[in-house]
This record gives sequence, C-alpha cells and structure tokens, in this order.
Amino acid sequence: MEAASHAFLRGYSVQQEIAPKKIKMPLYSSQSLKIYNSLSGEKETFKPIHEGNVGMYVCGPTVYSNVHLGNVRTFMSFDVIFRYFLHLDYKVRYVRNITDVGHIVDDVDEGEDKIAKKARLEQLEPMEVVQRYTVDFHEILSAFNFLPPSIEPTATGHIIEHIEIIKKIIDKGIGYEANGSVYFDVVKFNETNHYGVLSGRNIEDMLANTRDLDGQSDKRNPQDFALWKKAEPQHIMRWPSPWSDGFPGWHLECTAMSTKYLGNHFDIHGGGMDLKFPHHECEIAQNEACTGQTPVNYWMHANMLTLNGKKMAKSTGNNILPREILTGENTILSKAFSASVARFFMLQAHYRSILDFSDDAIVAAEKGYKSLMEAMASLKDISAGTNSSIDIQSWKQLCYDAMNDDFNTPILIAQLFEGVRFVNLLKEGKETLNAEDLNSFAKAMNAFVFDVLGLEDEKVSDSSNDKLEGTIHMLIEMRKQARDNKNFALSDQIRDQLIALGIQLKDGKEGTTFSL
Repeated sequence: MEAASHAFLRGYSVQQEIAPKKIKMPLYSSQSLKIYNSLSGEKETFKPIHEGNVGMYVCGPTVYSNVHLGNVRTFMSFDVIFRYFLHLDYKVRYVRNITDVGHIVDDVDEGEDKIAKKARLEQLEPMEVVQRYTVDFHEILSAFNFLPPSIEPTATGHIIEHIEIIKKIIDKGIGYEANGSVYFDVVKFNETNHYGVLSGRNIEDMLANTRDLDGQSDKRNPQDFALWKKAEPQHIMRWPSPWSDGFPGWHLECTAMSTKYLGNHFDIHGGGMDLKFPHHECEIAQNEACTGQTPVNYWMHANMLTLNGKKMAKSTGNNILPREILTGENTILSKAFSASVARFFMLQAHYRSILDFSDDAIVAAEKGYKSLMEAMASLKDISAGTNSSIDIQSWKQLCYDAMNDDFNTPILIAQLFEGVRFVNLLKEGKETLNAEDLNSFAKAMNAFVFDVLGLEDEKVSDSSNDKLEGTIHMLIEMRKQARDNKNFALSDQIRDQLIALGIQLKDGKEGTTFSL
C-alpha cells in the first residue's frame, strides 16, 4: 500500500512537471483588423486563408534607375503593414519582386526595353544595370529602416514558370500566338469572366475608346496584352520558348512570382495606385484564365506622392531622390534630413491619401519627430508610483484601434503624442502610474514607435557619426603633421588606408576635407 502511494505521488509529481504552461494567446485573436479592399471598394474585416498566417505580395521596382521617392513611400506603407502583422503575432510570408526585364513599364506592349535602353546609354551590359540599381534600391530601403521581405524573387529567375502559365492559358483558348509573340484574348476571357472587375471598367467602353491600330498589330483586339514577346535581333535579354526566343510580358511576371511562392489563392496583393489598371487587372485575368479561381482576397493600393503641389518629374526639375534628402544635395530642401524624419513625415498621412512633400512640411515633421524622441528618452527615467491616475489600457487600445482601421498611421501618431503628454505629466509629478501600468505603457510606446512605425532614434546614430568624424579629423591632423615633417610615406599611407575604407580626402586652400 505504501509502495503504491509512493508510486502515485511520484506520478503526480511527474504530471506536475510536464503540465503545459499557460499558452499565451496571439495578439491577433483579440484585435479585429479592417482592410480597405480595392476590389470591393469597402473596408473589410481581415480573415486570413490560413489562421495565424498571412501571404502578401507587393509589386517591386523595375531596376533601370535610382528608386523614386514615390516608390519609397509605397514600399514604406507595406513595410508598416508587414510590421503590424508581425506585431499581431501573425506568421507572414511577404514577397516583393524585382523586375529585371524592363521591356514593358506601362500598358503599351510595344514599349522599349528600359533596361536595354539604359545599358546602351551607360555602355553597360543589361544585367550590370540591373545589379547597380538593385544595390541602390536595397541601400535606400536599408537607410529608411525597411524590414527585408521574406522572399525577393526576380523576373529573370522564373522564365520556366512564365512559359508554363502561358501554355495553360493557350490550352484554355484564351491565349494565342502571332508571329512568335503570345497575347491574351481579353474579349474571349470576358465571355465567361469580368475583365475590369478591379478598376471598375467596362470592356465595351474600353474597346470603343481605343484607337484602331490600322492592321499594324498582331493583336486580335487593341486591349489584348502580351504574355510573351518575340525579341528583335538587337534585343540582348532573351530566352528560348516554344513560340520564339523572347521575353515574358510585364503583367505575367507578377502572376508567375506571386503564385509560385504564395499559391494560386493568397491573402493580400499590394502596390501603387498607378498599377491598378492595367497591371493588376491583367494579373487577375491571367490567374483566373489559368487556374479558374480569383487569385487574391484583399487588393491594397498606396497613393501617390507630390512635390510642392505638383507631380514629380525629372523633365521639369520638380524631383528629388531619396538619397538627396539624406545628403542635402538638392535645390528643393533647406537642409539635409535624416531618414527617420522623412519616414515620420510620410507616415503622418494615410497610405491611401495623396501626400505633398515640401520643405515646410518636413521641417514641421522634424519638430514633431524630435519631441517624440525626447519623450521616449524621458520615459526610461520615470519611476513607478503606488497607484495609477491614467487609464493606460484604454489609451493602448486606441493605438490598436487606429492601426486596426486600415493601418491608420496618422491617427496612431496622434495617440502617440497623447502618450508624449502622459510622459510630461508623469515627469512633472502631476500623474502617476503603478509598476505594472508603467511597464505596459513603456512597452506599448516602444512597440508602436520603433517596431510598428519603424522609426529610429537618430541621436544614437548621430553620436556614432560624431565619433567617426572625430577620428577622421584626428587622422587628417596626423597626416598634416607627417607632411609638415616631410614624412610623405606616412602621409600617403594614412590617405590610402582611408580611401580603402571608403573615405575620400580632398586637399584645398582652406585645408583638407573628407567625404564618406
């Protein structure tokens, strides 16, 4: 009996040891997120296809030039969306492509290959152009503190997938070959489906408003778009296919890459407002023709960025590159601004609204950003009281409510400034928070400011920059002393080692300056 009781107790203790810990519920289970769906024109409650998982595809850049500031804004919107999903404890597969075959960048299928054109102008191979501007793209996005996507496929890496999709569309009777090129028959597709479902267009109206091509085209209808283009003899970027040596259509690239990594039916497809028609419209048509099902549950579109109230354009000089904001080397702004200030400025507008960029606007944003960072620094030094005079939980939920309302960053920022006011009141001793509430408040402020909005405290980076500059100035002084002492070998050694680190010295009448 005694032995049995001992055995029972041993079993009980083992059970105690292996008893599961209390499972923390994912945050998304307590937050109801609504997303504006371009397909329905309404805000819809977000329900992922697979619980706890999000599949999101965003159209990336065509890498034939430096990334445009408007593109940076679009990618920033989806960076924040990505960050918020992660904050809500979703597992996210975020796919953002690189278009490295740049033959078509608008709805004109006969458009010139942008990458090939740039290659000729700069006397480079097309893939050298691709590499140069892909590196630039990554550097800019890194400077603005973007999280890298889960997968970043390239169009040229998926030629086989393009060809297989085209074969299926031809087999369905909706694709046709003409002189080595393959086109999508929009009229045929529209007999059973709705071409124009995303943009709200009517095919009869589109056909009526399209000029006749006077028999110059191989297309059956003016609205038909290229799935595969036969390469001209001078076209360097070409691949073999059953129809010709050529290259895939622009619209097809995104269909191939999105379905490859997210499946034929996934949660979110995003991009700039300018891609809604024809690019995303064609993606829907291609996918439906190939698989028989609609590809995406939620279509999301970020709006454009203007400069001083006008459209940005290189031709008019009304243009600024992201890097020029950081260096101050431009004719638009009064001085250089940090990436975090520029990021804060952009997030003060909702992603679906037009945002006007100007010197006055970013100067004002800088003041707001600095006061937010000052409050974040002060928050660390606040001591807990015995009781709480501020309802932190209600405030915290208002922050979530803002983001749950179609990722409304301007409302979130307004709530964060309410948090700044709390910080000042706590500092002055006019309000108190107990230890639990103070911890909850600090965690929420840090999560929304740094994790969700992706801002950085530039003072931290400034201090490291100051140290670097101080070290370089010391080496410049040592080099000057070496030259004064006619120790040219040491002088040259200091200069060469700095060059090897990417630091360029420039000797002038006023002394020696440097550039990084």
